[in-house]
Amino acid sequence: MDTELKTVEILLIEDNPNDAELTIRALKKSNLTNNILHLKDGEEAITYLFPEIEPHRHTAPKVILLDLKLPKVDGIQILKRLKSNEHTKVIPVVVLTSSQEERDIVESYKLGVNSYVTKPVVFEKFISAVSNLGLYWLILNQPPKI
Repeated sequence: MDTELKTVEILLIEDNPNDAELTIRALKKSNLTNNILHLKDGEEAITYLFPEIEPHRHTAPKVILLDLKLPKVDGIQILKRLKSNEHTKVIPVVVLTSSQEERDIVESYKLGVNSYVTKPVVFEKFISAVSNLGLYWLILNQPPKI
């Protein structure tokens, strides 16, 4: 895991290497990958977002792209922790998942997710969806100073 001191604009929490590669490719296509960090499981995400040593050693990302179906700690648990913490609850979180289960959608919104996007299965639509997400959350959205 890359946890060096730096500004991370997009935190991608995704265990599927193909989906992660496609997401990063889509963001590159829109020139939005200068400050992206890819974490491969929920435990890695918790360690990065809530370090026990030097809790404020890095800036909060502008957006978190969160898969729900993750090993070790699932996306719902990460979302609960993010939205119940005073320092992280204002970070925009976009669930980017293959799950279309109504209970996942409802639970995510109850916990405070900012957007829920089902991963399109068609390559071109996936690239377009991720590019649009990146442009919106990095360019158009005005986040609060954390």
